[in-house]
This record gives sequence, C-alpha cells and structure tokens, in this order.
Amino acid sequence: MMMTDRSNNEPLVIFMPSGRRGRVPAGTLVLDAARQLGVEIESICGGRLTCNKCRIRVEEGQFAKHGITSAETHLSPPSEEETRLLEKLESLDCRLSCNAHIVADALIFVPEESRAHKQVVRKAATNRVIALFPAVRQVFVEVDTAVLGEHRGDWGRLQEALADKWDLHNLTIDLPVLRDLQANLRSGKWAVTVTLWQDREVIDVQPGYQEGVYGLAVDIGSTTIAGFLCDLRTGEILATESMMNPQVTYGEDLMSRVSYAMMHNDGLEKMHTAVIDALNRLAASTAREAGIRQRQIQEAVFVGNTTMTHILLGISPVELGGAPFALANRDSMDVKARELGLRLHRSANVHVLPAEAGHVGADNVAALIAEEPYSQEAVTLLVDVGTNAEIVLGNKEWMLSASSPTGPAFEGAQIRFGMRAAPGAIERVRIDPETLEARFRVIGEETWSNSWQIGPQFPAEAQPQHLAAGICGSGIIEVVAEMFLAGILLPDGRFNPNLGSERIRWDEKRGEYILATAEQTTTGSPIVVTQDDVRGIQLAKAALYAGAKLLMNEAGLESVDRIVLAGAFGSYIDPKYAMLLGLIPDCDLEKVTAVGNAAGDGARIALLNKHKRAEAQRIAEWVRYVETAVHPDFQHEFVGAIHIPHATDAFPHLNGLLPEANPEIELNGNGRPERRRRRKAKKPESGD
Repeated sequence: MMMTDRSNNEPLVIFMPSGRRGRVPAGTLVLDAARQLGVEIESICGGRLTCNKCRIRVEEGQFAKHGITSAETHLSPPSEEETRLLEKLESLDCRLSCNAHIVADALIFVPEESRAHKQVVRKAATNRVIALFPAVRQVFVEVDTAVLGEHRGDWGRLQEALADKWDLHNLTIDLPVLRDLQANLRSGKWAVTVTLWQDREVIDVQPGYQEGVYGLAVDIGSTTIAGFLCDLRTGEILATESMMNPQVTYGEDLMSRVSYAMMHNDGLEKMHTAVIDALNRLAASTAREAGIRQRQIQEAVFVGNTTMTHILLGISPVELGGAPFALANRDSMDVKARELGLRLHRSANVHVLPAEAGHVGADNVAALIAEEPYSQEAVTLLVDVGTNAEIVLGNKEWMLSASSPTGPAFEGAQIRFGMRAAPGAIERVRIDPETLEARFRVIGEETWSNSWQIGPQFPAEAQPQHLAAGICGSGIIEVVAEMFLAGILLPDGRFNPNLGSERIRWDEKRGEYILATAEQTTTGSPIVVTQDDVRGIQLAKAALYAGAKLLMNEAGLESVDRIVLAGAFGSYIDPKYAMLLGLIPDCDLEKVTAVGNAAGDGARIALLNKHKRAEAQRIAEWVRYVETAVHPDFQHEFVGAIHIPHATDAFPHLNGLLPEANPEIELNGNGRPERRRRRKAKKPESGD
C-alpha cells in the first residue's frame, strides 16, 4: 500500500509575529487556519468582505529558519470582489484572510491593525530624574531688513542677528530651510523663531514667535519596538507607543536575520523597509496622541543591538554573522531622518548611540547610561534579557560585557503554546506540589484561575473572565520553575517517570504537563508544556547563565553584590523564579531588582541630554568586551548551566525556598539541590 505524502494534502502554515504553526487541510481558509492555531485575526463582518479588518500578507521566498518556501501563489487567487476592495484600500500587497484559501506552505504575516488581541508591550518608560540639555532648542531673534545697496544676503543678516543676540557663531543652515528663509523672514516682518541643532546648524526658521520642540526616543528591539515622544523643553513624555518589530517575519533571532540578508539579494532592503515603515507608523501614532504633527518631531535617538542598527541604517549585517563579527561602525552617528526615509521634520536629525562590540550594541550602552553601574562601588551584574541577552559586569573601577544568544524562547517563540505578551497569555503560574493541579493568571486579568486554593491573597471565588490562549515569556519561566518545585521535572530537565497524575501525559518516554484544561482555553484544546519546551528554556537560560559566569570568571569573582534585570521580559520575571531556574547566578534576592526598559530610558536620556551622548561614547570605548562565541570556557559553563538550577554551582540563597516549596527536594552540603527518595507511582499508559 502506497504511503500518502501528508505535506501534499496538509500544507504547513506559519503565522507571524506570533510564530504559531501547524498543518491544515489544503483549501482551508486562512481565517479558519488562524483560529485553529490560536491566532486571533480581526473579522467583524464574519467573512462577508465588508469590514476589511482581516488583512494579511504572504511573505515571498525561501525561509530556511522555518524550513519552508512561501509565495503568494500558495494561496488561492483573489476573487474580483476582493481585488476591488484591496484596490480601494490601496493594499494590493495584502490579502483578506476570509477570502484566501491555503493551497501550499505559506508564511503569513498578520499586521498590527489586523490582530484581534493587540500585543501588550511592556517597555514603558520609568520615572527618572534627567538633567535637560537637549540638542535642539529655539531662539527668537529680530533681523535687519534688507535695503537697496546692502548685499549681505538674508542668511548673512540672520547669522549676524544670532551672533549679536545669542552669541552663536559659525552656524550652518540646512538647504531645505534656506530655500524658505526669505519668505519666512518677510512673513514674520523680520522677526523669526530659529530652531538650532547642537548650536551648530539652523534646522528651521518660523515667522514670528513660536514654541514647541519635540523629540522621539526609540528602542528597536529584535522583537519589540518602543518609542517615547518627548517635549524637549520640559522633558515630559507626551506619548508612548510600542509595536512588534515586523522583521520577525524574516527571523525571530538575530542570526536568522543575518542569514536572511545573506541568502536573499533583496533581504536587507526588505528588512530595512519593514523597520522604517514601522518607525513611521510609531512616529505618526505618538504625534497623534500628543496632538502635534508628525513633521514637528525635530530630533530622534535610536538604540538597538548591532544587527538592528545596521539594518536600520541600510548597512548589511552579514559580517556580524561570523568571526571576527566586524561592525561597520562602532561609534555614535548623526544622520538626517530624511536620508533614512523617516517622515519627521524635514531637517530632523537621528542620533544612534555607539556600540561596544560586534554583538553588544547601542541598546546595551543606553542601559548603561540609564543605570550607571560604572559610577558605583558595588559590583553589579546588569542583564538585559531578550532574544539576545546583553550582560555587563563591573563597577566604577572596571567593566566587562558579553552577549549570549538566548534565542526567542523567552519571548514565547519555539514553545508549542508560546505566544507574545497579549491578552489571554498565561503570565503567572503556581502548581500544587501535592495534587499537581495548576493555577494561572492571564494577561488582562487581575484574578487567578481557581482550580485550587493557594492562599488568602487568591480567594477561591475569584473567577477569570478571559480564557487562556497560550503562554508568554514570564509564564513559561514560572511554569518550568514550578514544575521543578513540584517534582514534575528532575534537575536535568526530564519529566519524572515516577509520578502518576492526570496532569502528566506520556508519548513513550516523553512527558508533557497539562497547564490549562480544554475548558480553560480559547481553542477548546489543552495548553501543555512539553519536554521540548523545557529543553528550549534550559538551552536559553544556560546560554545566559554561561555568559554571566564567563564575566565573573574573567573578573575572578565567586559572587556579585547586586543583579539588575532589564528589558521588557526581565522586568516581568520574578527574581525568585529566575534564580530557581538558574537563569542568574546566586545572589541575595533583596539585591536582585528589575528596572524596566533600561535601553528605552537610556535612549530618552540621550534625547534630553546631549552631554550623555558624549558619556555614552566614552563608556562604550571603556568597557572591555569578552567574546563568548570563541571563549574556551563557554561550552563548559553552558553544559553545567543546563541543569536546574545548575549542575555544579551552589545557590545558598535558595536555602529558604526549596525545602518549603517542595519536600521532595533538599540542599546538600554544597547548597545544590538533590531529590529525596519518593514512593514510585504507576506510570500512566502512553497517551493518557
């Protein structure tokens, strides 16, 4: 009997940026496939081709990361009605998911505006005291009128007025401003408001007296872009906006994007266009919220890892993909926004902070100037946890930095039921060590699921209003740590074969834990944590831990004084669970703090204080970079760190946690966890 090729009848469809994937029968509507895989696409009209909310885009090309080739022809052709609608919407590069059928493998991008559950991006600015010395300022000046026989020129007259009134000399003027200078001088009756950049260049001349200078600080993360629109006169944050980085379509981690640029002739152009379009949308939405025009934004500061800044500037990141990981430019840069295709003020400047090395970029430098560990006595370990973790160790005497390729697991990617931080994502988990029943809390809910009672702070009558759709980064960390505490996982990460519970299912020797039952989910199917999910988290946390240990070894340290967790993901990790998992080295838990989006705060500091830009350049040159990729000890540290919390390192600060949380685990004399003997239970039949 001939075997049927399943892939011919069931194309593989991958939805981005959620990363959800699965096989569906050929001919399945994109909208139906999305719902089957837990991807919520807006569709108000129910597929009647009237609301136009369900737009999607098919990505073209071979995607080695996902193992598929995708093309527009892998969906059914658009109907005449759909074509007319898309022409009217000027969206001919899109399809309507309620009218497109999947006929072959497809990588489908769901734009922000088409997502039913918008991303909850946790990169808000924190309250910081920032000394105001912006690079852009306004001055009012009266200029001599032009008279017959006097030939200085209107620009010469303005220069003299600025020198006399404001002691400003050797100024230049941007060409677009010069083109309108004469009309503006006469319209203002020779009294104008001049906008200056760094007291060196005139970037605007407005008739009469005007007020209002605005700047945009942006943290361009691998997964998330966060922007803060500020009043440059007061430092006030006028609007905050976050969005998914659309480049995730081309790869969820940095090396995937480098590979995409390497393997596709138009790869760099596609990724550059994607991020520029996203930045223009972000600028427009923040300006709208603040009640100003997008063209009034006169200054911007961008930070990101080296791959992100290279793509932003239209520079190929290919050299970052292999030793010696060479940067095109390590220093800070100033570029006209218009040269990048950004729709800001016509003469606006974009400042990009410097990088430290090939894989420690401007985002890490921004975090440094926000936290200033280089000015403190205490030895601080600063970890920006994300798709690529940047790690800095030191104090005012010395600083070391490194990068660890943690991958996208912490963002919920490559986890079977992983998802971004959006309403419905499980973000907090507790497991009863006796019954192995789970409680969880989803984003958008104040209360917990009440399958069992864990204390008066979570009353039994509390009922969640939202069902679970998946697990986000902080949720996957907590569930793996809780599974370890409850004895479901052994220290090496394997499922404990001696447990018998309806919550644990087996496929031969591979276990999976039912976190949410079918009745508790949006899809009507259980949400489970698999052995592969656990391994993915183990590999990610081991990479991060190994990077931190390498720096500690370089400095000859057994411990650190304090640990600072930065980044959106780092800010939502419970420090206790981070240490239980072995994500960070042992430290007094009271000295482990989360500081939010330190990179975004650093970008905002550089926007509001030009002197901090010079400080950033100095610090970037001073920090000594340790290359983990070629370090002889990295593999040794990595292998030890795969265990939970670690195979060889002691964690004395867990002494008060493990025995109370799980009577099956005790600490040996070295402060490392060991498992007590437990009565063997019957192993469930396969698939139970």
